[in-house]
Amino acid sequence: MNKWVKLGVVLVPLLMLGACGSTGGAKKGGGAAAPGGTPSTDSSASTSPFGSGSGVDVTPLPGAGGGDTMAAMDPLNDPSSPLAKRVIYFEYDSNTIRPEDRATIEAHAQYLAQRGNVKVALEGHADERGSREYNIALGERRANAVRDVMSLLGVASSQVSTVSYGEERPAVLGDDESAWRMNRRVELVYSGQ
Repeated sequence: MNKWVKLGVVLVPLLMLGACGSTGGAKKGGGAAAPGGTPSTDSSASTSPFGSGSGVDVTPLPGAGGGDTMAAMDPLNDPSSPLAKRVIYFEYDSNTIRPEDRATIEAHAQYLAQRGNVKVALEGHADERGSREYNIALGERRANAVRDVMSLLGVASSQVSTVSYGEERPAVLGDDESAWRMNRRVELVYSGQ
């Protein structure tokens, strides 16, 4: 009996890997957009490895990079996508979004607006200067500033939550500007990520 258990432990993962690697005869590049930006209607090509009606949108955002099948499934997991950046930094004592961070917020807003079932938590942070209460309020203003931009770009309020940690969760320890700069931030944390 012990021999059969060992054989099963070896064979089951191999069989699962074989099933995952199967292409099922789908055409390379299946599901690509036809000229004019409309999805292909070729029924022999599958646009989702999860089957039709799964609710999983595998269409990458424009300019999100590609090549890797997993990244094409969800641009949130593509390191070359603008969605890979999930931290927005702020100037000292400010909740004004910097111009260089606008494109990042816009990319995340577009991603969320296209996927109504995806949720994100905006975690506001501050550096250690100022009172605990002041830094909690500043972190909240920063998270709300990002939320407000996303809302203006079409993200449903039910998809976004905000929380402030103030100075309680520093990204970098230290008592100088290089550390403080990294701690003045809002982190975008997606559910299940």
